[in-house]
Amino acid sequence: MTQDLYKIKYEFNFKEIEQKVYEIIINTRDMNIVYPEMKNKPDWTKLEYEQCKCCPYTQDKVPYCPIAVNIAELVSEFKDIVSFEDCVVKCTTNERTYLKKVDVQDGLYSILGLINATSACSVINIFKPMARFHLPFSTVEETIVRATSFYLLRQYFKSKKGGKPDFDLKDLENYYGKIQILNEGLLARIDKISKTDADKNAMVILHSLSQMFSFSIDDSLSSVEFLFEGNI
Repeated sequence: MTQDLYKIKYEFNFKEIEQKVYEIIINTRDMNIVYPEMKNKPDWTKLEYEQCKCCPYTQDKVPYCPIAVNIAELVSEFKDIVSFEDCVVKCTTNERTYLKKVDVQDGLYSILGLINATSACSVINIFKPMARFHLPFSTVEETIVRATSFYLLRQYFKSKKGGKPDFDLKDLENYYGKIQILNEGLLARIDKISKTDADKNAMVILHSLSQMFSFSIDDSLSSVEFLFEGNI
């Protein structure tokens, strides 16, 4: 593993099902996921197949959806497993190892969010920096804190370079509105090829999070505001 590559390994361990191992390798120079070229891409990964309404690409330039191609193997592996199946998920990064007993959909939610963020899709590339500090099994509050913290850090660096920062988080709500539409498109793709509901439910969780943010950033952050009372 070279210095420019960062590996995150997920292991799904079941009682009566064979272990499933999934490795994600990220190029830290552009924060894009690194996969061998898929020779036989499924039809549902074509850009025009349930194309997201917010998609900025055209089929002549980008024939396949970047996210769909990257999640194709994962969807195929888990399409016959129901969402409430218990498993122990182990996530290993360069720095530490995480272990948790969860429903399979919660484990998939964690890994799908990582794959989505590191795919070459401009709609969601705002979250690429978070992937380098990936937090598996994050709660709603942890996701809120991490997303807003990284966004504000981005604004700080933008300000240092002479740009106009968005410290009021106005544009962040717009980003999450687009991601809500993106997740709806991905769910529509998966819905047509999945026999059971594990991977679909994982996308539903992602959609719920993006929907929550799109309502009101202020309301979402109110759940952690008490931490700063008397300390500002």
